Amino acid sequence: MDIVMQLIPAFMLVFCRITSFFVVAPVFSTKTVPAVFKIGLAFFVSIIVFLTVGFDSKVPTDATYIMAVMKEVLAGLVIGYVTYLFFTIVQTSGAIIDMQMGLGIANIVDPISGVSVPMTGNLKYMIMLLVFLSINGHHYLLSAIMDSYRWLPLDNNLFHTVSEGGLAEFLARTFADTFMLALQISAPLVVAMFLTDVGLALLARTAPQYNVFVIGVPLKILVGLAMLVLLLPGFGVLFQMIFDHMFQALDKLFVVFQKSP
Repeated sequence: MDIVMQLIPAFMLVFCRITSFFVVAPVFSTKTVPAVFKIGLAFFVSIIVFLTVGFDSKVPTDATYIMAVMKEVLAGLVIGYVTYLFFTIVQTSGAIIDMQMGLGIANIVDPISGVSVPMTGNLKYMIMLLVFLSINGHHYLLSAIMDSYRWLPLDNNLFHTVSEGGLAEFLARTFADTFMLALQISAPLVVAMFLTDVGLALLARTAPQYNVFVIGVPLKILVGLAMLVLLLPGFGVLFQMIFDHMFQALDKLFVVFQKSP
Protein backbone atom coordinates (compact mmCIF):
# COMPACT_ATOMS: atom_id res chain seq x y z
CA MET A 1 0.00 0.00 0.00
CA ASP A 2 2.88 2.37 0.71
CA ILE A 3 4.32 1.71 -2.75
CA VAL A 4 0.94 2.44 -4.34
CA MET A 5 0.61 5.70 -2.42
CA GLN A 6 4.05 6.72 -3.64
CA LEU A 7 3.20 5.98 -7.28
CA ILE A 8 -0.26 7.61 -7.42
CA PRO A 9 1.03 11.25 -7.37
CA ALA A 10 3.36 10.60 -10.33
CA PHE A 11 0.59 8.83 -12.23
CA MET A 12 -1.80 11.73 -11.64
CA LEU A 13 0.76 14.15 -13.08
CA VAL A 14 1.06 12.02 -16.21
CA PHE A 15 -2.72 11.76 -16.43
CA CYS A 16 -3.10 15.56 -16.16
CA ARG A 17 -0.77 16.20 -19.10
CA ILE A 18 -2.33 13.54 -21.32
CA THR A 19 -5.89 14.62 -20.51
CA SER A 20 -5.21 18.32 -21.10
CA PHE A 21 -3.61 17.40 -24.44
CA PHE A 22 -6.73 15.51 -25.52
CA VAL A 23 -8.89 18.50 -24.58
CA VAL A 24 -7.18 20.74 -27.17
CA ALA A 25 -5.58 18.42 -29.74
CA PRO A 26 -7.33 18.04 -33.11
CA VAL A 27 -9.24 14.83 -33.89
CA PHE A 28 -9.32 13.88 -30.18
CA SER A 29 -11.01 17.11 -29.02
CA THR A 30 -13.93 17.00 -31.46
CA LYS A 31 -17.45 16.85 -30.07
CA THR A 32 -18.21 13.74 -32.10
CA VAL A 33 -15.78 11.75 -29.93
CA PRO A 34 -17.57 10.65 -26.71
CA ALA A 35 -16.19 12.01 -23.46
CA VAL A 36 -16.02 8.50 -21.98
CA PHE A 37 -13.77 7.41 -24.85
CA LYS A 38 -11.51 10.44 -24.36
CA ILE A 39 -11.12 9.76 -20.63
CA GLY A 40 -10.53 6.04 -21.18
CA LEU A 41 -7.97 6.65 -23.93
CA ALA A 42 -6.19 9.23 -21.77
CA PHE A 43 -6.16 6.77 -18.86
CA PHE A 44 -4.63 3.90 -20.83
CA VAL A 45 -2.10 6.15 -22.58
CA SER A 46 -1.17 7.53 -19.15
CA ILE A 47 -0.57 4.00 -17.89
CA ILE A 48 1.76 3.28 -20.82
CA VAL A 49 3.67 6.52 -20.27
CA PHE A 50 3.79 6.02 -16.51
CA LEU A 51 5.32 2.57 -16.87
CA THR A 52 8.12 4.26 -18.82
CA VAL A 53 8.76 7.48 -16.88
CA GLY A 54 6.81 7.31 -13.64
CA PHE A 55 8.85 4.89 -11.57
CA ASP A 56 12.08 6.86 -11.89
CA SER A 57 10.55 10.21 -10.90
CA LYS A 58 10.34 11.36 -7.30
CA VAL A 59 7.27 13.57 -6.91
CA PRO A 60 6.88 15.59 -3.71
CA THR A 61 3.47 15.37 -2.08
CA ASP A 62 3.63 18.70 -0.26
CA ALA A 63 2.16 22.05 -1.34
CA THR A 64 4.43 22.17 -4.40
CA TYR A 65 2.40 19.28 -5.86
CA ILE A 66 -0.31 21.78 -6.86
CA MET A 67 2.27 23.72 -8.86
CA ALA A 68 3.41 20.47 -10.48
CA VAL A 69 -0.18 19.73 -11.55
CA MET A 70 -0.48 23.23 -13.05
CA LYS A 71 2.77 22.74 -14.96
CA GLU A 72 1.61 19.44 -16.42
CA VAL A 73 -1.75 20.88 -17.45
CA LEU A 74 0.00 23.85 -19.07
CA ALA A 75 2.40 21.57 -20.94
CA GLY A 76 -0.43 19.44 -22.33
CA LEU A 77 -2.45 22.48 -23.36
CA VAL A 78 0.50 24.10 -25.12
CA ILE A 79 1.36 20.95 -27.09
CA GLY A 80 -2.27 20.48 -28.12
CA TYR A 81 -2.65 24.18 -28.98
CA VAL A 82 0.36 24.14 -31.29
CA THR A 83 -1.06 21.20 -33.23
CA TYR A 84 -4.51 22.82 -33.37
CA LEU A 85 -3.01 26.02 -34.82
CA PHE A 86 -2.07 24.19 -38.01
CA PHE A 87 -5.59 22.82 -38.41
CA THR A 88 -7.01 26.35 -38.30
CA ILE A 89 -4.95 27.27 -41.36
CA VAL A 90 -7.55 25.88 -43.77
CA GLN A 91 -10.40 27.59 -41.92
CA THR A 92 -8.60 30.93 -42.01
CA SER A 93 -7.84 30.56 -45.71
CA GLY A 94 -11.47 29.52 -46.30
CA ALA A 95 -12.69 32.65 -44.51
CA ILE A 96 -10.49 34.82 -46.74
CA ILE A 97 -11.72 33.02 -49.87
CA ASP A 98 -15.38 33.25 -48.85
CA MET A 99 -15.01 36.96 -48.16
CA GLN A 100 -13.62 37.49 -51.67
CA MET A 101 -16.24 35.26 -53.33
CA GLY A 102 -19.16 36.91 -51.54
CA LEU A 103 -19.95 33.92 -49.34
CA GLY A 104 -18.66 35.45 -46.12
CA ILE A 105 -22.19 35.95 -44.80
CA ALA A 106 -23.14 32.31 -45.41
CA ASN A 107 -21.31 30.71 -42.48
CA ILE A 108 -22.47 27.34 -41.19
CA VAL A 109 -22.20 25.58 -37.83
CA ASP A 110 -19.54 22.92 -37.92
CA PRO A 111 -20.80 19.76 -36.13
CA ILE A 112 -17.21 18.71 -35.36
CA SER A 113 -16.12 21.84 -33.50
CA GLY A 114 -19.55 23.33 -32.74
CA VAL A 115 -18.61 26.84 -33.93
CA SER A 116 -19.60 28.95 -36.93
CA VAL A 117 -17.13 28.43 -39.80
CA PRO A 118 -17.00 29.49 -43.46
CA MET A 119 -18.29 26.99 -46.01
CA THR A 120 -15.07 26.75 -48.01
CA GLY A 121 -13.03 26.48 -44.82
CA ASN A 122 -15.28 23.70 -43.53
CA LEU A 123 -14.90 21.79 -46.80
CA LYS A 124 -11.12 22.06 -46.63
CA TYR A 125 -11.12 21.15 -42.94
CA MET A 126 -13.05 17.92 -43.57
CA ILE A 127 -10.70 16.98 -46.42
CA MET A 128 -7.74 17.79 -44.19
CA LEU A 129 -9.07 15.52 -41.43
CA LEU A 130 -9.50 12.66 -43.91
CA VAL A 131 -5.95 13.11 -45.21
CA PHE A 132 -4.63 13.34 -41.63
CA LEU A 133 -6.34 10.11 -40.63
CA SER A 134 -5.28 8.36 -43.85
CA ILE A 135 -1.58 9.00 -43.09
CA ASN A 136 -2.07 7.89 -39.44
CA GLY A 137 -1.44 11.40 -38.18
CA HIS A 138 -3.31 10.67 -34.94
CA HIS A 139 -0.67 8.01 -34.21
CA TYR A 140 2.03 10.64 -34.64
CA LEU A 141 0.19 12.91 -32.21
CA LEU A 142 0.09 10.15 -29.61
CA SER A 143 3.78 9.44 -30.10
CA ALA A 144 4.52 13.19 -29.81
CA ILE A 145 2.79 13.53 -26.44
CA MET A 146 4.50 10.35 -25.24
CA ASP A 147 7.92 11.55 -26.43
CA SER A 148 7.39 14.91 -24.71
CA TYR A 149 8.53 13.32 -21.43
CA ARG A 150 12.01 12.90 -22.86
CA TRP A 151 12.22 16.67 -23.39
CA LEU A 152 10.05 17.80 -20.48
CA PRO A 153 10.18 15.29 -17.59
CA LEU A 154 7.92 15.39 -14.56
CA ASP A 155 10.48 17.34 -12.52
CA ASN A 156 10.59 20.16 -15.09
CA ASN A 157 10.90 23.89 -14.59
CA LEU A 158 8.34 25.04 -17.15
CA PHE A 159 7.30 28.19 -15.30
CA HIS A 160 10.87 29.49 -15.59
CA THR A 161 10.70 29.08 -19.37
CA VAL A 162 7.38 30.94 -19.42
CA SER A 163 8.76 33.77 -17.29
CA GLU A 164 11.77 34.17 -19.57
CA GLY A 165 9.48 34.68 -22.57
CA GLY A 166 10.80 31.83 -24.69
CA LEU A 167 7.46 30.05 -24.86
CA ALA A 168 5.51 33.23 -25.65
CA GLU A 169 7.97 34.11 -28.41
CA PHE A 170 7.64 30.65 -29.94
CA LEU A 171 3.82 30.76 -29.85
CA ALA A 172 3.75 34.23 -31.43
CA ARG A 173 6.12 33.14 -34.20
CA THR A 174 4.13 29.96 -34.82
CA PHE A 175 0.88 31.92 -35.00
CA ALA A 176 2.44 34.29 -37.54
CA ASP A 177 3.72 31.33 -39.60
CA THR A 178 0.29 29.67 -39.66
CA PHE A 179 -1.37 32.91 -40.73
CA MET A 180 1.19 33.32 -43.51
CA LEU A 181 0.48 29.76 -44.68
CA ALA A 182 -3.25 30.57 -44.72
CA LEU A 183 -2.57 33.61 -46.92
CA GLN A 184 -0.41 31.52 -49.26
CA ILE A 185 -3.11 28.83 -49.57
CA SER A 186 -5.81 31.39 -50.37
CA ALA A 187 -3.58 33.40 -52.74
CA PRO A 188 -4.64 31.71 -56.05
CA LEU A 189 -8.34 32.27 -55.43
CA VAL A 190 -7.78 35.78 -54.09
CA VAL A 191 -5.81 36.70 -57.22
CA ALA A 192 -8.55 35.20 -59.41
CA MET A 193 -11.17 37.25 -57.55
CA PHE A 194 -9.04 40.38 -57.96
CA LEU A 195 -8.74 39.83 -61.71
CA THR A 196 -12.50 39.28 -61.87
CA ASP A 197 -13.05 42.61 -60.10
CA VAL A 198 -10.70 44.30 -62.59
CA GLY A 199 -12.67 42.79 -65.48
CA LEU A 200 -15.95 43.94 -63.98
CA ALA A 201 -14.52 47.44 -63.49
CA LEU A 202 -13.49 47.57 -67.19
CA LEU A 203 -16.95 46.32 -68.15
CA ALA A 204 -18.57 49.05 -66.10
CA ARG A 205 -16.47 51.68 -67.86
CA THR A 206 -16.93 50.37 -71.39
CA ALA A 207 -20.59 49.27 -71.13
CA PRO A 208 -22.37 51.32 -68.47
CA GLN A 209 -25.74 49.80 -69.42
CA TYR A 210 -24.76 46.55 -67.68
CA ASN A 211 -25.52 46.39 -63.96
CA VAL A 212 -22.17 45.25 -62.58
CA PHE A 213 -23.57 44.63 -59.09
CA VAL A 214 -26.08 42.14 -60.46
CA ILE A 215 -23.59 40.39 -62.75
CA GLY A 216 -20.62 40.49 -60.38
CA VAL A 217 -21.97 38.42 -57.48
CA PRO A 218 -22.86 35.22 -59.41
CA LEU A 219 -19.84 35.65 -61.68
CA LYS A 220 -17.42 35.76 -58.75
CA ILE A 221 -19.07 32.70 -57.21
CA LEU A 222 -18.76 30.77 -60.49
CA VAL A 223 -15.12 31.78 -60.97
CA GLY A 224 -14.33 30.90 -57.36
CA LEU A 225 -15.95 27.47 -57.60
CA ALA A 226 -14.18 26.80 -60.91
CA MET A 227 -10.82 27.70 -59.35
CA LEU A 228 -11.63 25.53 -56.33
CA VAL A 229 -12.34 22.54 -58.59
CA LEU A 230 -9.05 23.08 -60.42
CA LEU A 231 -7.09 23.30 -57.15
CA LEU A 232 -8.86 20.42 -55.42
CA PRO A 233 -6.52 17.62 -56.69
CA GLY A 234 -3.53 19.36 -55.12
CA PHE A 235 -5.02 19.59 -51.65
CA GLY A 236 -3.55 16.24 -50.59
CA VAL A 237 0.03 17.37 -51.20
CA LEU A 238 -0.77 20.75 -49.68
CA PHE A 239 -2.11 19.23 -46.48
CA GLN A 240 0.89 16.92 -46.16
CA MET A 241 3.10 20.00 -46.35
CA ILE A 242 1.08 21.55 -43.53
CA PHE A 243 1.51 18.40 -41.45
CA ASP A 244 5.27 18.51 -42.03
CA HIS A 245 5.31 22.09 -40.72
CA MET A 246 3.21 20.99 -37.74
CA PHE A 247 5.59 18.22 -36.68
CA GLN A 248 8.58 20.54 -37.20
CA ALA A 249 6.88 23.07 -34.93
CA LEU A 250 6.41 20.36 -32.29
CA ASP A 251 10.13 19.55 -32.47
CA LYS A 252 10.96 23.24 -31.99
CA LEU A 253 8.53 23.39 -29.07
CA PHE A 254 10.25 20.48 -27.36
CA VAL A 255 13.59 22.24 -27.85
CA VAL A 256 12.12 25.32 -26.12
CA PHE A 257 10.94 23.07 -23.29
CA GLN A 258 14.39 21.51 -22.98
CA LYS A 259 16.00 24.91 -22.48
CA SER A 260 14.30 25.22 -19.10
CA PRO A 261 16.92 24.66 -16.35
